[in-house]
Formats: sequence, C-alpha cells, structure tokens
Amino acid sequence: MNSAKPLWGVLTGNFIRPSWAPMILLFTLLAILLVQFSTRPVFSEWLISGRSTAPGGDVADDPRTCAGFFGAVPTRKMVMSITEFGGVGDGKTSNTETFRRAVGHMQGFGEKGGSQLNVPRGRWLTGSFNLTSNFTLFLEEGAVILGSQDPEEWPIIEPLPSYGRGRERLGGRHISLIHGDGLTNVVITGQKGTIDGQGRMWWELWWNRTLEHTRGHLVELMNSHDILISNLTFLNSPFWTIHPVYCSNVVIKDMTILAPLNAPNTDGIDPDSSTNVCIEDCYIESGDDLVAVKSGWDQYGIAMSRPSSNIIVRRVSGTTPTCSGVGIGSEMSGGISNVTVEDLHVWDSAAGVRIKSDKGRGGYIANISFSNITMERVKIPIRFSRGSNDHPDEGWDPKAVPKVKGIFISNVISLNSTKAPVLEGIEDAIFEEICFQNVTLLGLAPSMKWKCEFVSGFSSKVFPMPCPHLQNNGTPSWCSHSS
Repeated sequence: MNSAKPLWGVLTGNFIRPSWAPMILLFTLLAILLVQFSTRPVFSEWLISGRSTAPGGDVADDPRTCAGFFGAVPTRKMVMSITEFGGVGDGKTSNTETFRRAVGHMQGFGEKGGSQLNVPRGRWLTGSFNLTSNFTLFLEEGAVILGSQDPEEWPIIEPLPSYGRGRERLGGRHISLIHGDGLTNVVITGQKGTIDGQGRMWWELWWNRTLEHTRGHLVELMNSHDILISNLTFLNSPFWTIHPVYCSNVVIKDMTILAPLNAPNTDGIDPDSSTNVCIEDCYIESGDDLVAVKSGWDQYGIAMSRPSSNIIVRRVSGTTPTCSGVGIGSEMSGGISNVTVEDLHVWDSAAGVRIKSDKGRGGYIANISFSNITMERVKIPIRFSRGSNDHPDEGWDPKAVPKVKGIFISNVISLNSTKAPVLEGIEDAIFEEICFQNVTLLGLAPSMKWKCEFVSGFSSKVFPMPCPHLQNNGTPSWCSHSS
C-alpha cells in the first residue's frame, strides 16, 4: 500500500533491510548517544522530513508529492492591492468592510480570467470576510492579517448539517475569519505572510465557561473544490485552524501553524467529509491534534453519510502536549477510508497516532496506513481510544457502533516512550485486520505492557512484544502489502 522507504534505510544510508536484532541495538545506541547531547528533537530535519542534505547544505526535496490534487497554480488576470480599496495596515484600523468590499469587487472577474488580492507589508486588522471563486488571496512578505477582537465581527452562521449543532454549543456557530462556501479554484498563499486569529479572547471565553456559540475557525471552506493553501504562517486560531468541509481536491502544503500548547481545540488541519486532500511539508504546534480527519458527528453524520477519503498526510512534524500527531476521528460517523500518513515526526506529545471513536458514532474507518513514523518523548505512541461520551444531543443511538478494518502501522521508532500502545476497541463492534510491522518502542519500563481489548490483527518485528490479540501465526495476505 505504501511506497515510502523504511526509516532505517534512511538512517543507514541504504535501503537493504537488515535483520531485526541488530536494528534494535542500532536504535538503542543511537537513542542513547543523541539524547545525551540534546533535549530538542533528536533527529536532523532532513532525516525527519524525508529530504536528503548534501555535505554543502543543499537540500534536495523528496520527489513524492500529492500536490497534483490541485493542479497548476493559476495566473490571475486582475491583480489589485487592498490599499487600492482604502486599507490601512497600522494594526489598529478596522479593515473588515475594506476586505469585504475588495472581494466583492473582484468577484466580477471570476469568469474573466480570475482575480488576485494582494496584502502588502503591514498589520491588517479585520473581522470575518468571504472569498470568491477563481481567486487568490496573496500575502506579501511582512504582511499580517489580524483577527478582530470584536465578536460581532465574527457573525453567527448555521451549524454544519453533519454535526446538527455547533460543535461546542447548541445552535449556530461563529463564522471563520476567512470563509468560503460553494467555491472553485481558490488559492490562499504568499511570501511567508501571516494570518493571526488573535484567539486568546476566544480561549478565555472557553476557559471561563462563558462561550455562547461555538468558536470560529481561522480558515473554513465549505462545499468547494480545487483549493490550495500554502507558504504562510497561521497563528492563534480561536478553534480548529484549517477546516475544509464537504470539499474535494484540496492541497495544504509548506505551512507553519502555531498556537500556545495550552490553547484549547486549536487543531492544525482538519479535513472533514472531504476527498482528495493532500497535506504535506507542514510544521504544527497546537493545543490539540496536529492533523485530525473527521466526517460528521453521530446521528447527523450517519444521516448525511458524507465520507472523508483519499487523504495523504506526508512530511508533517510538530508537538501537542494533550493530543496526537495524526488522529482519525473521533467525529467519523460519515466514514473515513483510504488515508495514508507517512514521514511523520512528533515529540513531547500525548500520542503519536490515534484512532478515535465511540458508541453512537456508527460509520467506518477503513484502509488507514501509517508508515515511517518517528516519535520522541510521546506518552502513548499508538492509541485506539473510546469512551469520550461526547454526543450532540439525546438523539444519538447507542447501538450505532463503528466498523474499523484495515489499519496498517509500519516502520515506526519511538524514543523515550512513557507507556505501551493502548488499543481499545468497542464491544460488539468490528476492530479487525490491525497490522503492525517493524515497530520499535524504546524507553519503556519492563512493567509496561500493551493494552488491547476488542481488537484483532497481526504483528511482525515488533518490540516490545505486543498483546496476544496481535500474535497470529504466519503473515496474512491482508497484512503483507503494508510492509
């Protein structure tokens, strides 16, 4: 299923798989030596990102890419600056109406070669504004878009039909800072410019339990296709940072996404009921999952039946003290399938990779591949979790259990692990064809054992020894293709 090179092939400079016992010794020695010299992430950036570095320092990009989901970056016929519409980049003057007026004007060029709105160097304070089709929002070097501190400038919109209500509060939800619905051919990019949601106001409402409506995202695009988000820094989102929902052909690449590590629910990238999504070469620090794949919540997601599928997450690195590097779920009621995660580097985090579900979710998780994963000081490297008891209302069905089949986890190294993997399935649910190959977890106390319940599968070349649920004889055909 996965063509990624084995991690140890990169480490040893070749791609001939050695025997397993020497590998355990090699990684143990490497871990001891490197941890002695640094408390920072112990592998060099070229090694983690899947790139090779020549002695002179030149970086050769890994040729593997899924950016073709979007296609060629278009050249827009009409290009204008926000200053031409009266924008003031002093960090104090509100530009909300200016951005709305500018996009409204440029909408007229959608069928005439498209348009591009440039944001020059400066600090551009604004409330929420909508994008348009055949449009590029371009942030020049030194440009910073700042989210308004006035909640009235984040209007209330209808809840998503696959959620039935706001994710945090009943009723509607605040719109995202940058929003779009029913669009095609949309680009948000620039010269390393910044979009800062200034989310602390929203986090404090959440902490103080005075939040009236679900917080807005930094960027949300709905019912849209052919989307590119690249080469920018996103900061301090009030809620999930990038949220494509009911979308297709989405590319998110070369992004830096940052939020304080205690900022609640500041997920990095959350593809939701979307297909053909490419996430690659991103660095993320947040107070929640770096990447979380979703597809609707309980009975509302089941009724809408809008799955997430054909999603690639490649060369992503970062840290989250409370959540996971990549999570599947827990809102997965419309189904999630065909997800490939490779070359992931996570440190100082609660979990590395995680499958999240519960009773009432229904739906399915199928054909998910994790490979070439590096973790350092991750509490639980691999986790299947349940029991969040998190439902939209009283209408959820306790008999609606998920079906999980075909989880392939290979070529994993975890240094200074705190706990062994926890694989908690759900009683009366299917959690089968779970395949572990070439997985090494170093630093565990001898008393730490795998915890498995209501799961079945296979393992090969796994250290320390996994639970009996994964110790079948022989390599089953469904597992052999994942190595």
